[in-house]
Amino acid sequence: MHDIRSIRENPDAFDAALAKRGAEPQSAEILKLDEARRALATELQQGLAKRNEASKAIGQAMAAKDMDKAEALKAEVAALKESLPALEEKEKEVGAELEALLAAIPNLPADDVPAGADEEANVEISRWGTPCAFEFEPQDHADFGPALGLDFEAAAAMSGARFAALRGGMARLHRALAQFMLNTQTGGANEGGGGYEEVNPPLLVRDQTLYGTGQLPKFAEDLFQTTDGRWLIPTAEVSLTNLVNGQIVPDVQLPLRFTALTPCFRSEAGSAGRDTRGYIRQHQFEKVELVAICRPEESEAEHERMVKAAEGILEALNLPYRKMLLCTGDMGFGARKTFDLEVWLPSQNTYREISSISNCGDFQARRMNARYKPEGEKNTRFLHTLNGSGLAVGRTLVAVLENCQQADGSVLIPEILHPYMGGLTKLEPVR
Repeated sequence: MHDIRSIRENPDAFDAALAKRGAEPQSAEILKLDEARRALATELQQGLAKRNEASKAIGQAMAAKDMDKAEALKAEVAALKESLPALEEKEKEVGAELEALLAAIPNLPADDVPAGADEEANVEISRWGTPCAFEFEPQDHADFGPALGLDFEAAAAMSGARFAALRGGMARLHRALAQFMLNTQTGGANEGGGGYEEVNPPLLVRDQTLYGTGQLPKFAEDLFQTTDGRWLIPTAEVSLTNLVNGQIVPDVQLPLRFTALTPCFRSEAGSAGRDTRGYIRQHQFEKVELVAICRPEESEAEHERMVKAAEGILEALNLPYRKMLLCTGDMGFGARKTFDLEVWLPSQNTYREISSISNCGDFQARRMNARYKPEGEKNTRFLHTLNGSGLAVGRTLVAVLENCQQADGSVLIPEILHPYMGGLTKLEPVR
């Protein structure tokens, strides 16, 4: 959500920021609705004041035996009682129209976000690790994974496309990755991450919850809705960020850092033809999510900290990756600045997204009315919210399978995961 006062004060800057995202100017329509709403609110307040004054004057006229004046005042009050509800309803309608317009406008990009129409304009910031030089032609995980327990056929038979069943050692490796990530992110806090409070949040949420983080109303088609009107979460960001919905967080508690390992559910409505093979893009997947709630002046540093927390997982697994700064055309709706981490996939001979880490500024906090009260100040301020994957478990599994594959179809398990694997150090074909 956007600050209407800021738009009133500098509409040209607002439109310029939208233009950077490739969006049409909106300030004229916003200010038109805002002016109409404020005029109606003023008219309503004046009408209520007149009604109250007239009501008091009726008693005074009756006491003075001025019945003609009393009757005239009664008629005035009756007319106001009849007209004010319609005025109040009109104010609500215009206010709702204004709110709907503001809710449909994406977050404004930070000043240092590069302009661009799509991923081609993203900027590479750094790389870590060197892609492995295989002595054989590396295979796609979708080709050698089924022999190791990555069962697409059985899952498709029971659920349709873009589902998978993980069996045996494959399931154990997936669980090991998730537990390693969660244990790392909840470990002792340091400049490279850790210190996140583990949460086991709801997977079903109401409309208002998804509105708060920006998935509704714009992206309903990307979600799964239940028959009772609730929604399956597309990411734990939704549940974790809404822990402060409607709250005034004590200043001394900031920053808040949350993490959760949850299933995520996405219809992938807009991704037809993308990653239809394999385990990269599924309707149901698990992810370790990171969310931070902080003071505005801390959000840039918190953003870098969250990126390092995700990078630490990739480095511990010895998976080559690169860090990308997304351009305005590739950023998510609620983000003002986003870094993507892209892991190397040998079968595709390229880097693919494995984590997206965004600073949303006060965009979500305004939608949730989530605030804090700085020490020594009377007024509250809106919080800043950040979120990112630390990491997507399924995509990390794919990266491990492909980067650690052997010529005989087996997969060496990264050493950091050995304590989680019950003695297994290698996945070997069994099917």
